[in-house]
Amino acid sequence: MFDLTEKVALISGASRGIGAAIAQTLAEFGAEVILTSRRIENLKEVESQIKESGKKASCIACHNGELGEIEALFEKIRQTHGSLDILVNNAATNPYYGPVVDAEEKAWDKTLSVNLKGPFFMSQHAARLMRENGGGAIVNVSSINGKIPMPYQSIYSITKAGLISMTQSFAKELGADNIRVNALLPGLTDTKFASALTKNEELMKTVLPQIPLGRIAQPEEMSGMVLFLVSDAASYVTGSTFTVDGGILS
Repeated sequence: MFDLTEKVALISGASRGIGAAIAQTLAEFGAEVILTSRRIENLKEVESQIKESGKKASCIACHNGELGEIEALFEKIRQTHGSLDILVNNAATNPYYGPVVDAEEKAWDKTLSVNLKGPFFMSQHAARLMRENGGGAIVNVSSINGKIPMPYQSIYSITKAGLISMTQSFAKELGADNIRVNALLPGLTDTKFASALTKNEELMKTVLPQIPLGRIAQPEEMSGMVLFLVSDAASYVTGSTFTVDGGILS
C-alpha cells in the first residue's frame, strides 16, 4: 500500500530539513522525486544522496513566491515527465519574529507570498496535471501554529492557518477528480528554519515541559505521515489535518 513505484513527486523547500527528509523517504519507497527550492546549488546535495542510494531524483530551481517561476517549473515538469502524481508544499519563510504591533508591511508581503500564495498556485498547476492522469495527492505542510498561534510569530501563524483552510477548499473541489488534499501540522522540529527557537536555551526551558514526549522532533519524523498521505493507504483520506507534534496540542 505504500509502494510509490512509477509515481512522480514534487517537493518544494527540499534542500534541507523537513523537505529533504520527505524527498528521501518518498524516493526510498519508489517515487521519482523532483526537488525544488530557490537556489539550485542547495538542492544538489540532496539529489546526490538520493541517487547514491539507487533512487531517482532531479532538481529545478523555483522561487515559491514568484508566479512566473512556478509557471516555468510546471512547464518543465510537463515537458520532461508528462505527469505529476504527488505534490508536497513544504517551502516556507518566517522573516519576522517579534510583537505583532511592530510587524512591517514587507514582512507581511514576503510571508504571505511564500507561505500562502506559492502553495495556492503550486496546487493549482499540480491539480491540472494530476487531473489529466486520473488523480493524485497533495500535502500542504502547515504547522501547529495554524491552530494555536505562537507569541511573536503572528504573520507566520496566520499564513499557516490559511494553509489549513486552503487544504480544505482544494479537497472539496478536487475530490471529483480523484485528487486528495491533506495537511501536515508539524510541531517544533530540529531544522535550520526553526533554529532561532531551538537554539534559544531559555525558550526551550519553557517549551520542552509542554511537550509530552519531552523533546523536539527530527525532520525524518515528519516524513512517515507524508508517505501515508500520498500512498494508497490513505485512499479515502482528504481534507484532513494531521498533527505530528509530540503531543503539545493534546
